Amino acid sequence: MTSVASTCYAQEKTTAIRAGMLIDGTGAEPLKNAVVLVQGERIIKVGAGLAIPAGAEVIDLRGKTVLPGFIDCHTHITSQNGSERTIDRASGTGADFSLVGAINAKRMLMAGFTTIRDLGSTGFADLAIKNAIERGDFPGPRMFVSLFIISSTGGHGDPTNGDNAFEETLSPNGVADGADALRAKVRWLKKYGADQIKFSATGGGLSKGDNPQAQTYSDEEMKALIDEAHRLKVKVATHAHGTDGIKAAVRAGVDSVEHGIYLDEEACRLMVEHGTYFVPTLWIVDEYFDRYKIWNIPPYAHAKISAFIPIAKKSVDMAIRMHVKIALGTDAGVGEHALAAKEFAAYVRHGLTPMQSIEAGTANAAKLIGHYQDFGSVEAGKFADLVAVDGDPLQDIKILQTVKFVMKQGKVYKKD
Repeated sequence: MTSVASTCYAQEKTTAIRAGMLIDGTGAEPLKNAVVLVQGERIIKVGAGLAIPAGAEVIDLRGKTVLPGFIDCHTHITSQNGSERTIDRASGTGADFSLVGAINAKRMLMAGFTTIRDLGSTGFADLAIKNAIERGDFPGPRMFVSLFIISSTGGHGDPTNGDNAFEETLSPNGVADGADALRAKVRWLKKYGADQIKFSATGGGLSKGDNPQAQTYSDEEMKALIDEAHRLKVKVATHAHGTDGIKAAVRAGVDSVEHGIYLDEEACRLMVEHGTYFVPTLWIVDEYFDRYKIWNIPPYAHAKISAFIPIAKKSVDMAIRMHVKIALGTDAGVGEHALAAKEFAAYVRHGLTPMQSIEAGTANAAKLIGHYQDFGSVEAGKFADLVAVDGDPLQDIKILQTVKFVMKQGKVYKKD
């Protein structure tokens, strides 16, 4: 007897994508003359020279390389860098930033990013954008949102930090101090729709009044926060620049270290031992001195950032040399969302092979998010998230910065 579900599945449209070369995201050798069969939202079969079913729609990409949709594990979809800024962060509302985010979401999708992990927004705007994309109101990547960054009082993520122009009554936000308050904040964020938790273990570069090298939560506080999130089956990312804060977060069980400016060998060994992912947000580091004036970085931030840029580059080199797991993240919002694919080339400059760089932005990123069963590679049963580029990115990784075709969950959004 045929079930209702299987009958509906059989009635969905079949699409056959013919690829000149397929890089499937798993690290396997590229497959020439590949065919990807898609039914509805998912891939049903992948192989070389597969027979195309009668009546299937054929998308001919035989002159191109097909890859999994890209994944960015560190975005701020509602943020604008200085060159783009139209809304003052002190007076902008969640509604204002929802509009900004809708524009940036389309930019990310057109750049080939079919999934993003957003690590801090304003006024629940990230959640509103995620829900609108899922409803089909406008195009954008699949989103995993954090809502607010959890921060200590006066830490990186405190919206009133170092600026008396802000009113302390601004709410809600992610500020919390003490183990019990942090557990409550994690529960509150989960209640209102956070897919993961983001907290600041140290000061930052763009925030006023804090020190990037200073650990801003105690070891006990970090352990309480991370344990509570994991108890609720939610992963945790930490903004961490300083060495002490990085190590404390890794020992406490954090799932990913973002930025990791002041790594040392012990921190790298701990990350390997604990299976912690490193999200380097590297292209904006590599190109900072070429672009900081375009981004209108304020003087207080430039003083901090320019001091740690050379150290950040050496930290990434060390992490790659010591085989720390890398997942792609760009900090889009500091850099331009439309240029996020520059991250792939940055990893190659610092020691990853082109194939390893592609894995960082596909399979590794999906594993960090916790949904590798659904996306991150071109395999039967997974969402039909596909991009295509001219040429061979294994020979020239910069090719990934010019995506010609984008499919997300079986729907074509770009076909150049």
